[in-house]
Amino acid sequence: MAESDDVSLVVSSQPPEKEEQGGGEGGGGGEDGGDGRDGRGSERDDEGGLTDAQREVLDRCLQALRQAQNDSHTLAALLLITRLCPASQLDKATLRRIFEAVGLNLPARLLVTAIRGNETSGLPPQELLSLGTALLAALSTDPDMACHPQLLTTIPVLLGLLSNDPLNQQKQEAQDPTQDLETGPDSKVQSAESSNAEGDLSNEAKSGGEGKTTKPKGDNGSVANKVSTSQEALPSSKLDEAIAADCYQILTAVCALPRGPDQLLSRGGVPALCQAVQQNQTFSHEKGLPLLGCLVAGRTKDRVWSKHSAELLTLLVRLSKDFCQAKDQTKMDMCAQLVQFLPPAGVAVESKELKEVVASVWEVLRPMLQAKLTPRQIGPILVLSACLLDLYGWEFVGTPKFCCLLVNRACVEVRMGLEEPPGNELSSDLQHTLTGCYRIMEAAIEQACCVGMSQTATPQSSIPSISLQQSRQVLGVLKEAFAALMYHLQQVDQSRYGNPFIFATYRSLCSWLAEETACLKEEVTGLLPFLIAYSRSHLQGESPEHGLSDWMSEMSVREETGAWTGKEALRYLLPALCHLSAEEEPRKVLLTLDTPALLVDFLSQCWTSLKGKGGVSSARDPSMETACSALLNFTVTEPERVRKDPCFRTLEALLSEALPVLVHKPRLLVLAANYCTLGLMIGRLKSAPTCSVEAGQRRFFSSALRFLRGALDSGSSPGPVRVSLGWAESWEEAAELWRLSLQALGGCVRAQPWIGSLVREEGWLKHTLAMLSQCSALPEQHTQGALEEALCAMADQCPVCKVEIGDAMRNDKGALISLRKLKKSVGVK
Repeated sequence: MAESDDVSLVVSSQPPEKEEQGGGEGGGGGEDGGDGRDGRGSERDDEGGLTDAQREVLDRCLQALRQAQNDSHTLAALLLITRLCPASQLDKATLRRIFEAVGLNLPARLLVTAIRGNETSGLPPQELLSLGTALLAALSTDPDMACHPQLLTTIPVLLGLLSNDPLNQQKQEAQDPTQDLETGPDSKVQSAESSNAEGDLSNEAKSGGEGKTTKPKGDNGSVANKVSTSQEALPSSKLDEAIAADCYQILTAVCALPRGPDQLLSRGGVPALCQAVQQNQTFSHEKGLPLLGCLVAGRTKDRVWSKHSAELLTLLVRLSKDFCQAKDQTKMDMCAQLVQFLPPAGVAVESKELKEVVASVWEVLRPMLQAKLTPRQIGPILVLSACLLDLYGWEFVGTPKFCCLLVNRACVEVRMGLEEPPGNELSSDLQHTLTGCYRIMEAAIEQACCVGMSQTATPQSSIPSISLQQSRQVLGVLKEAFAALMYHLQQVDQSRYGNPFIFATYRSLCSWLAEETACLKEEVTGLLPFLIAYSRSHLQGESPEHGLSDWMSEMSVREETGAWTGKEALRYLLPALCHLSAEEEPRKVLLTLDTPALLVDFLSQCWTSLKGKGGVSSARDPSMETACSALLNFTVTEPERVRKDPCFRTLEALLSEALPVLVHKPRLLVLAANYCTLGLMIGRLKSAPTCSVEAGQRRFFSSALRFLRGALDSGSSPGPVRVSLGWAESWEEAAELWRLSLQALGGCVRAQPWIGSLVREEGWLKHTLAMLSQCSALPEQHTQGALEEALCAMADQCPVCKVEIGDAMRNDKGALISLRKLKKSVGVK
């Protein structure tokens, strides 16, 4: 509602047609002859839109308001202001002066009195409601007034009116707002005056004198004529349109505040508005649904659905039925509305009702997507399709042919949308459409890049029964679309690194690179300078990130690990860096970009964050493990760089600090295995220290030996060795790292002989020999080979170790018998 319209509800003491004629008490000072003069020919003061005469009257009325002894005086002065000063001429400064003179206590008490239905008030409840809500609506146009504690306490009353339960629910809530208004810290009303809010109104109305302004007699400028209707009681089913409009104006103004959604949510906004819509109350669809959409979308979506899932699901069922039954153009318009009311992915996934909703909406979307559409028409449809994919994947989408069509249309929109010449800013609507298309493409990536593996994929994540030819077609259109993304990102300079849409584009490309780096290899390698610079800029906090999370929420993009932050940009690139660091050409480019230092910085920040989460008790972070894998590739393939690059000394210090802590955290065992392997692989490249061993190095190797020793358990009875209980759950992920660590341990012993003595001191050698003597066999050949290589290195470099190993092998017990290479090393036949 426009500001001037809001105010006009306050100033209208007569119906519009009478107000145009002027008249009434005060001589109709609101008239304007259209020549820049008021109704009396006075020159108008452009500042504030009031004439000198009007300003003089206004000042006198404001003084009367401030000196009013009772409600009748207040209402009379307020009515005179509204009669003489047209709404369109009242600016915010004037509204503030009125607010300071009247306060919010009066309109709040008008609402309470109306809802209590006290017959002694002298005014019909409908008129009390009309005046109270109109005053609040006008004052709420100023954000400073909209966030006032007194106004916020009226929210439950307003919600109750809109949900059509004023006589029951509001009787329970009416006392609390009154108490808040009268005794709250921000109240300017004297406690003696406000202790009987309803009594003031009732007695003033009955007392005569100035009470003439409060008696509903004819067309004499009374408060009764403040409203355009003369109903004598609250309606039983539908709220008066003017009152409903004012209520929504107030609630919408509150919602627009920085903490506005929280204010409405904490006061029952969602259930009340859902009830209003379900009962088809006044303006519930025109104004209630948009307001409700603001509450259930964006950053509050998860919280609202977890608390009010039943009400919201019922509402969603109704909206989906309306969508399915709507005409063509209405369906187009409703797509964006449905997006707002879909639950976040993971909420009520097994809900039968929700599945039926998704299936029915897909049935309607199929012919729409197969029709000829303009870019403006197809955008909301693709965004809605992306949100449905977020919920149930490809399960309800349709036939393989239609699934391919959906991906194709998304890819075409991306290619067309990103063809804008460099420097042209994409419109907000186009950004929204492209972000939805990105998610459709991401949903198709796994299927397209894993041709022939659809049998092993879950029905939800894969396109059902897609043929090899169709899969190749999907891969082809995806390649073209992601080529367009790469071209677009090539044009981005550092000044746009904080742009949320660039982040969304970057993230989508990373999802492709995580699965496929063989396609478009030359383009990918050429884009590496941007990808590394972009992720480094965000990691180091050089790019502004304000509003990124809110923007992503508005685009209906959900982050599984929490809120969107630009600092996490590198996380999306890490899987691609794992692939690219294993290939020579892109690895060389990554080294020129100082990528190892970026990864070490990332691990350092993550470790600092992890330490601050309750003693490293949080769940595992796969990104840290992926960063270790990429660094491991550099360590294996670029030994000289590892020896010379200072960042690897920083990494060693980090590993020496972290591993002793991680070995005691079972839930972080895979991360510990990564740290152990990485540290040992670096250690094998170092030469023996010329002086005493650093404390940090000794601490790391001691922790590594204790960690590796705990992987296998021979048990108390003869038989094959088993994976220990502590490692069993993670063995599939950690087994290869454990074997690689043993091989690296052997290399460390050869490069730094002092480690051989530490192996004995920490009990690793004794434990391993005892286990091999007792067990009949090892889990598999690879495990046997890794253990044998480590033992051979110890026998070669440490004479004492060689004696102990030889003594154990001469007993010819257990799995030691099969270690022929070790026998040869220790000279046992």
